[in-house]
Amino acid sequence: MATKVAVTGHMELSEETVPLVRAELERLLRMFEPSGLVGLSCVAAGADSLFAESVLAAGGRLVAVLPSRDYRQATVKPEHAETYDRLTAAADEVIVLPYANADRKAYEAANAVLLERADRLVAIWDGQPGSEEKAGTTADVVAGARSAGLAVDVVWPAGASRG
Repeated sequence: MATKVAVTGHMELSEETVPLVRAELERLLRMFEPSGLVGLSCVAAGADSLFAESVLAAGGRLVAVLPSRDYRQATVKPEHAETYDRLTAAADEVIVLPYANADRKAYEAANAVLLERADRLVAIWDGQPGSEEKAGTTADVVAGARSAGLAVDVVWPAGASRG
């Protein structure tokens, strides 16, 4: 039986935080049978891509959930393009939501798809509340998962910081 694990988290992680988070994800993902592990990610820079890479390294399958048709050209920075392209190519399934533009509505819809399809959520998150001006923050997704009854694994190792 498949275990579907979605991710939410910070895009900006300090250089020193990346290996700490990778190690914690490796440890966490060991609790799942690799052949049944399905990771759901928007493959954004930072937490999303680290999680997607960790799922693939653990022998799991990846589902990429892209918020809009223009997501790559509108949001993927040149320094993340190679990783983004590699991960979306490695995904077993790529879901492109029917939004023309990567905007707040598209991101909220992508978060909803992640939570609807997931059995649990991994949050690469410092535990801080989100900004009231910005919907769809990591804190919002965690709150949505918890209210939906999903198990939430918060990954924020000692010494981690945002970049």
